[in-house]
Amino acid sequence: MRLVIARCQVDYAGRLTAHLPMAVRLLLIKADGSVSVHSDDRAYKPLNWMSPPCWLIEDGDIWTVQNKAGEKLVITIEERFDEIKHELGAEPGLVKDGVEAHLQELLAEHITTLGDGYSLVRREYPTAIGPVDILARDATGGAVAVEIKRRGEIDGVEQLTRYLELLNRDPLLAPVRGVFAAQLIKPQARTLAEDRGIRCVTLDYDALRGTDSDEFRLF
Repeated sequence: MRLVIARCQVDYAGRLTAHLPMAVRLLLIKADGSVSVHSDDRAYKPLNWMSPPCWLIEDGDIWTVQNKAGEKLVITIEERFDEIKHELGAEPGLVKDGVEAHLQELLAEHITTLGDGYSLVRREYPTAIGPVDILARDATGGAVAVEIKRRGEIDGVEQLTRYLELLNRDPLLAPVRGVFAAQLIKPQARTLAEDRGIRCVTLDYDALRGTDSDEFRLF
């Protein structure tokens, strides 16, 4: 992990163009090759970034980050204030709470909850930024990435979006659709997911466990 605090401007050229004028920012360069540009006015989301696979070319104070698609992130540094390098070591991964982990296990066992004809490919399908909870195939054979949460919030949609971006680079899988599954999905998260073409599914934990009784139901 490499952290650089510098006064810089950032120009992106690709599917669109974007410009960040000169200001003091944090440049984050990770061992996986990703480069992201952060400011001090938001919790976690970068101002701009380039996801792996990509490469960084440093020519003095001009940094060029480029990927296979020809997109470029050009960072022009005016002044450096601090720089830190540190080896973080192996990442053990996110440990899900009991309910979330059990939801993943149950949905994998009952994958047709997502629709008739669905079949499981693998749980914890690996990507360069971590495993997606479930990779499945729908009735037409299309690949579907499923991210499972106990509470579905915007962060979970962003996480699934990043997984889909990487999975869709694999010609053996693409096109990959997304399903955001949770016991409760917040309205803002649902709106964002649907805007990105991600299907939302509300999971009934008791029904998946087989404890949802119809003994006292009229219908």
